[in-house]
Amino acid sequence: MPSLNFTSGEDPLSLDRIRSVLVRLEDTIIFSLIERAQFAHNPRIYQQDAFKELTDLGFHGSWLEWFLKEIEFFHAKARRYTSPDEYPFSADLPEPVLPPLDFPTILYPNKINANPSILSFYTNAIVPRITRRATLALAAQKRAHGITGSAEFEDDGNYGSAATLDVEVLQSISKRVHYGKFVSESKFAENPAAFIPHILKRNREALEGLITKPEVERKLLVRLHKKASTYAQDIVGDGEAPVNGVSGKTSASSKIDVDCVVDLYESYIIPLTKEVEVDYLLCRLEGLSQEEINNLSKSKTS
Repeated sequence: MPSLNFTSGEDPLSLDRIRSVLVRLEDTIIFSLIERAQFAHNPRIYQQDAFKELTDLGFHGSWLEWFLKEIEFFHAKARRYTSPDEYPFSADLPEPVLPPLDFPTILYPNKINANPSILSFYTNAIVPRITRRATLALAAQKRAHGITGSAEFEDDGNYGSAATLDVEVLQSISKRVHYGKFVSESKFAENPAAFIPHILKRNREALEGLITKPEVERKLLVRLHKKASTYAQDIVGDGEAPVNGVSGKTSASSKIDVDCVVDLYESYIIPLTKEVEVDYLLCRLEGLSQEEINNLSKSKTS
């Protein structure tokens, strides 16, 4: 398994290494979603200025945005966002207290950050769906205590626990999406001449065609469904997945909406990653002279 350490000496643009990282992130994202699915939707934590405690502190935003800001404030001091595969959701973060690491030059300078889109689709589309079972269970529990109507749904009060897991999911998705830059740089470096005419013409459709591999995407979604189905099962002591208390069979009741995990990739992560890849390619020639572009057009790695 290739290392995630950029100072290890491995080629960070090796497609085999990049694929390995992306596969590893699949596991991280699935397990984080399973953990988040334990808690109800708790929509209050995604609403702007919903907590007087935060507005009293002078913070205007959602509980999750405050959580992200506080966590990323510390992570920035620990130089997390100096790594080429890390991107913060928050602005105005402090400088690291440690001296910078000597990372190799991997990516072309760019300011592409898809985190606003990631935060939006995660909170609006994924959280309500991934937490549906916990939310319905909460409603049944509240009805049993005489709480009915709108008050019976959505909120279990676990704001800290839910936001902690949201941050883990968001950071993993962010890394996965922004790894598209590594894919683009690797493919561009392999054959610049194939990309340069389309970059100069700002032809997004042609560039997307060069980086899209439908068969690879199909296999990814199949693999993802198998992983999510497996990880969502409860495994008993003898290593079998029980059904209604009987081991040796596949559990019909899983800890997460498996189709939601697949849809997250198919409808959001894969398309957004492609956008990042194309956006990166479109800025790949910025600042280069015509001579440098001509030389790139003639180069091709063996």
